[in-house]
Amino acid sequence: MSKTRTVALPKDLYRQAIVESFKKLDPRVMMKNPVMFVVEVGFVITLLLTFFPSLFGGESKPLFNGVVTFILFVTILFANFAESLAEGRGKAQAQSLKKTKQETKARRLAKDGTTQMVHSTELRKGDIVIVETGELIPSDGEIIEGVASVDESAITGESAPVIKEAGGDFSSVTGGTRVVSDQIRIRITSDPGESFLDRMISLVEGAKRQKTPNEIALNTLLVSLTLIFLIVCTTLLPIAGFVNAAIPVATLIALLVCLIPTTIGGLLSAIGIAGMDRVTQFNVIAMSGKAVEASGDINTIILDKTGTITHGNRMAAEFVTVGRAKLEVLNRVAAQSSRYDETPEGRSVIELAKKQGLSGEALDLPGSEGVEFRAETRMSGTNLADGTLIRKGAVDAIKKYVSEQGGSIPADLETKANAIAVAGGTPLAVVEGKTILGLIYLKDTVKPGMRERFDELRRMGIRTVMCTGDNPLTAATIAKEAGVDDFVAEAKPEDKIALIRKEQAEGKLVAMTGDGTNDAPALAQADVGLAMNSGTVAAKEAANMVDLDSDPTKIIEVVAIGKQLLMTRGALTTFSIANDVAKYFAIIPAMFMLAIPQMSALNIMNLATPQSAILSALLFNAIIIPLLIPLAMKGVKYTPMSASKLLSRNLVVYGLGGILVPFIGIKLIDMILAAFRLV
Repeated sequence: MSKTRTVALPKDLYRQAIVESFKKLDPRVMMKNPVMFVVEVGFVITLLLTFFPSLFGGESKPLFNGVVTFILFVTILFANFAESLAEGRGKAQAQSLKKTKQETKARRLAKDGTTQMVHSTELRKGDIVIVETGELIPSDGEIIEGVASVDESAITGESAPVIKEAGGDFSSVTGGTRVVSDQIRIRITSDPGESFLDRMISLVEGAKRQKTPNEIALNTLLVSLTLIFLIVCTTLLPIAGFVNAAIPVATLIALLVCLIPTTIGGLLSAIGIAGMDRVTQFNVIAMSGKAVEASGDINTIILDKTGTITHGNRMAAEFVTVGRAKLEVLNRVAAQSSRYDETPEGRSVIELAKKQGLSGEALDLPGSEGVEFRAETRMSGTNLADGTLIRKGAVDAIKKYVSEQGGSIPADLETKANAIAVAGGTPLAVVEGKTILGLIYLKDTVKPGMRERFDELRRMGIRTVMCTGDNPLTAATIAKEAGVDDFVAEAKPEDKIALIRKEQAEGKLVAMTGDGTNDAPALAQADVGLAMNSGTVAAKEAANMVDLDSDPTKIIEVVAIGKQLLMTRGALTTFSIANDVAKYFAIIPAMFMLAIPQMSALNIMNLATPQSAILSALLFNAIIIPLLIPLAMKGVKYTPMSASKLLSRNLVVYGLGGILVPFIGIKLIDMILAAFRLV
């Protein structure tokens, strides 16, 4: 399972949130939340009525007005507190990240080959720096020379160092991480203030959080409801005058505040901020709230194979003899062919040979020299001191090499090589002199737990498609082993984009995970692009999410959080609107009971007095906001199930619950007020 980055909520965070709650009372800030801005306007009016009872004419009670003013003020503070707490949690995470970002020295390589010590802030894109064991990597970049173990715990929280090497998809390094071993040369890929860490800090602080389309639509609904209830409450004055019932302005304001969706209005922003925060806790950095929200509606996930579904490095899994060769001879020669091969593939060959009984003395080859792999020959190997040439390489390249040397090709070579390819592996032929001894079965193994994770996605109703450049036989084998729903073999970058566009043309939302430069166009095209932190800079720039743990199955958590965000918003909206029913039965009878005794029939809660009914409804309206803050921050629990079942469950829990809870809450508050003779 994926680990989470936990950020505690210290007392300082609560204190800061309280301070921010008062700062947000500024009308220029409140206007961004129209629902709560209406409440603030109501607060100002009742405050004036408290000190100037006859301001608007008619009968007015200063004490009652003062109590209503206080409750409205508390309601606004609670709503501001919810948003401030969500923002404060993001800022707390940003502070922990800022500890990682520190002023470091860097050895910058000049054009004449000399090095000079400079501050990390002086580095620019294109500069080349040298970093050795124990030193911090000064800024984001790509390794252009060398292999090293890098401790990324400051960024990912993972204590185990990772191997980074020049070339391929594992050359990207992040500023603030530490080199544990060896020396590397890095080409800087970001200017000061534009590094990955800088963007992480900015994003978790919420400085660039924009409202998502869904959030904007819901805001529009809330504003519309507020306008409707504002018109309704305004027309009550002439209606009341027609039946000779005097309605105090403070009572009308109390009715308006209780009927408009203040609960969801006060919590809406906090829900969005908390959604991005929950993604961050899973070590995923979302570049926008829109990406988190879109992940909740994903229909199809397209995954790159190498480095995503599989480990990415082909490892020696088996030695297969051909002709009359003996296995112990093949073990020795295969290991000797890899004596000077420092790639993960070469090291795995030696490790496999040792596991099968090869002694270390067999690799003691004085006077020998290594032959590096070349694209033209597609072979590498070792030249022994006695003149024996040992080579390993692609089967067709070795066959051509042996034929040119006058050697013979074993009859079973092609058959056994094809069998390895069908099984999803890569065959490398091994030759000593003119004799082909056998094959090295290289296998790009599927990461543990992939099948179970894809089963979980299937239960969510999400289709998984693997894209790979491998041949169809290899692709089919890996797809079957991993448990994906479909696969595309021999895929080029443009094929991945075409597949995404095809799915999107059918009205589906598509997620893509990848780590290589060739994945960048597809990551940019997808509705949700999740790049691996171990991948290239191009991939991370193109994606709208970056997984710091480089775990492709993390998309499951991202999808669950996206669904949770949408569910939380929908659930609290349902609860907020359902609340209005109970408040209606509390306040409307109270407003008209004195002038129209027959209205007492609507007082089904048997509330003590009209004033008690109004204050009880207002108090409940204020208290329910802080009570729902934990739910807004944590989110509604998501369990994979069909949309119809999910809707039915939420209607019962939050719809019916939203009607019943206020009846109980308002009645309890009324009983307390009556018991202490507060009204």
